[in-house]
Amino acid sequence: MMSDVSIDRPREQHIDDHDEPPREEAAAAAGASPQDAEPEPAAGSLRRRTLPVLLAVAAVAFALDLGTKCLVVAKMTPGEPVSIIGDVVRLVLIRNPGAAFSMATGMTWLLTLIAAAVVVGVIRIGRSLRSVGWAVGLGLVLGGAIGNLTDRLFRAPGPLQGHVVDFISVTKWWPVFNMADSAIVCGAILLVVLTVFGFEPDGGRTHSGRSDSDTEGEAE
Repeated sequence: MMSDVSIDRPREQHIDDHDEPPREEAAAAAGASPQDAEPEPAAGSLRRRTLPVLLAVAAVAFALDLGTKCLVVAKMTPGEPVSIIGDVVRLVLIRNPGAAFSMATGMTWLLTLIAAAVVVGVIRIGRSLRSVGWAVGLGLVLGGAIGNLTDRLFRAPGPLQGHVVDFISVTKWWPVFNMADSAIVCGAILLVVLTVFGFEPDGGRTHSGRSDSDTEGEAE
């Protein structure tokens, strides 16, 4: 009579997906410290770092423009230029009812509305920026726009009709301008350079029409 023979089979181990070791223990097993296992900063934190850059640059540009205008108005007389470097660089106080470099002098109210729209637009764009370079460029544009807008709103002959204070003259053939105009032009040039070299407002960079994210996707 044959006896029943029981064969002991190894007990199957059930691994639950929820039983994974903590991230710190996994990092320690791989020879890394817990700090190395920390996730990268979220995009929101990058945005919080670039928006203050934009606002700080705008504040400096505006303060420099306002300070120089107040000093020139207090110390200079219209029609009496002050020579800085011969006839190449001079200070000449004029009241400009037009746009930058004395253009569109008969459309003061429209230029005021455009300047206000630029300020609002730059602030809206700045809330989603992740690029420091773009933050600097837009900050210069914002500070310059606020500087000239302040003249439009608070200087004579009245709100929306105020004349902008210009005082920097470089050679006799170049129109007289101010620090706000310089900030706007420099900011615009910087934004063009960033665009040409592929630096995007979201912090990425394009190469020959393809972004970094597309290149990483092909590599995978």
